[in-house]
Amino acid sequence: MSDEIESAYKYCENVTKTHAKSFYFAAKFLPKRKQKAVFPVYALCRHVDDEIDEIGEGNADGAINAVEKWKFNLHEIYEATANSEQRTANNEQQLVFAAWKDLLKTYKIPQNLPLELMQGVLMDTNTKRYENFDELYIYCYRVASTVGLMSSEILGYSDKTALRYAEALGIAMQLTNILRDVKEDAAMGRIYLPQEDLRKFGVSEEQIFSGEMSDSFVEMMKFQIGRARDYYRTGEKGISLLEKDSRFTVLLASRTYARILDEIERQHYDVFTRRAHTNFSQKIFSIPKIWREARSFKFQVSGSNSDNIT
Repeated sequence: MSDEIESAYKYCENVTKTHAKSFYFAAKFLPKRKQKAVFPVYALCRHVDDEIDEIGEGNADGAINAVEKWKFNLHEIYEATANSEQRTANNEQQLVFAAWKDLLKTYKIPQNLPLELMQGVLMDTNTKRYENFDELYIYCYRVASTVGLMSSEILGYSDKTALRYAEALGIAMQLTNILRDVKEDAAMGRIYLPQEDLRKFGVSEEQIFSGEMSDSFVEMMKFQIGRARDYYRTGEKGISLLEKDSRFTVLLASRTYARILDEIERQHYDVFTRRAHTNFSQKIFSIPKIWREARSFKFQVSGSNSDNIT
């Protein structure tokens, strides 16, 4: 492998290590060849998201133009024509594209998946509210499930049913993000929590914007956490369909991220005072138990047994 390609992969790893600590922690338990391949997937997602954020809200045309450039460059990579070149890409973006061009030689990631992700990122520029969970599901699928589906082509699976479970796990993780970041999103004028759920529990937008805790807010959060956990339970059912050397990583990622929900409960659902998170010690101490589960496939499935896959 050329020094240029090695540098591209290393850059993608550093992006992941800096911005996605839980993802990076879990990925380090993959075989080296799979580790190297999953980092460009995250790096692409991160770069697109960061560029749209930098353009800022209120500049929809700028955001659309930026995404169109990403789409064009991605198309050039998939076409792999002799004269392919990245247009209007800076040096860091060129590193991401170089790593992608190389990994596509080995892993067949459908082009529609990164394109769907870009559409999801664009939604943040023009959608501030979601009327119901069906609408929110589309957003979660685009910005999170697509990442899991792309990664699945690298992790390997024995049956395509695994992809349906990967989709569910992505939904679970994005719902976790939303519950953790209620305060931060509100500061940007965004409320991802479905409007019909707010009405159902008697929680007003003003209450969220002002960071006001109440019994109704707590009950609403309990409901949302229950929904997220249902998706975690469903998603984990697909782990046994993955290649053996990928199973522990996925289960570790799932359990590490789901623990954020435990932290929200531990702070009595107050997501306004501090941001729930897991620390390095918690991740380390969880490894032996998760390792045993991954080897035995005896996952703890409690509560709803229905598969929340649409």
